[in-house]
Amino acid sequence: MSGRHKWSELTNDFSPERKQRIKMEAAKLGAKIDREIHIEPIVLDWSEWHCWDDVKRLVKDGGVNVPDDTGVYEVKLDCERKRLTIGKTGSSLRMRVKQALVKENGVHSTGQRIRADIKNGKLPASDIRIRWAVTERPAAVEEELHIRYQGKFGELPKYTRST
Repeated sequence: MSGRHKWSELTNDFSPERKQRIKMEAAKLGAKIDREIHIEPIVLDWSEWHCWDDVKRLVKDGGVNVPDDTGVYEVKLDCERKRLTIGKTGSSLRMRVKQALVKENGVHSTGQRIRADIKNGKLPASDIRIRWAVTERPAAVEEELHIRYQGKFGELPKYTRST
């Protein structure tokens, strides 16, 4: 079978109202359809801010249970508005945040820099807070969070190298 699909095959999971809206938008946009992308809003349900050490601890020992879903996360110092980093997951928040960022059980360059500053006394682990939000579109959300952060503070978070 070729890579071409019928409209009805591509929209099987859409409600009739959404199918109609898509058709109307496509007709209205005409030539613009190739130049503009309109993305549905993404609503984030952020977790509470959790202490670095609570995230590091095992759940059975009173640690925080980080979701095993895709998503985004933010790290900050307790009394500051600025973030230390804003990141996304490729697959699992639990693996990215709990294992790679905090525990060093995986590759995470930002985590390495933060942990080095904790070890060198530049950052008190007891003051570091982490929160996350599950989303099916972590790359798009991370990009938007970076754009908003740069607009507000004129720079990316301290430990974020690029967007």
